[in-house]
Amino acid sequence: MSSCATVFGGKVSEYQRTKPKAGEPQREVRVGALIADIILFLPGVIVDFATGAIYKPEGK
Repeated sequence: MSSCATVFGGKVSEYQRTKPKAGEPQREVRVGALIADIILFLPGVIVDFATGAIYKPEGK
């Protein structure tokens, strides 16, 4: 098993990898991938947050 957003979320963009600076809006989390990670494989949450795959791509 692996992390859901990393496996099924597609290519991770630079927007997803880059942490927002002070005053910039926070990135939105893919709720479906987060729930799937929690249900299927809890350590997958760590992988998804570390890679940035858990965040929605810019403009979506």
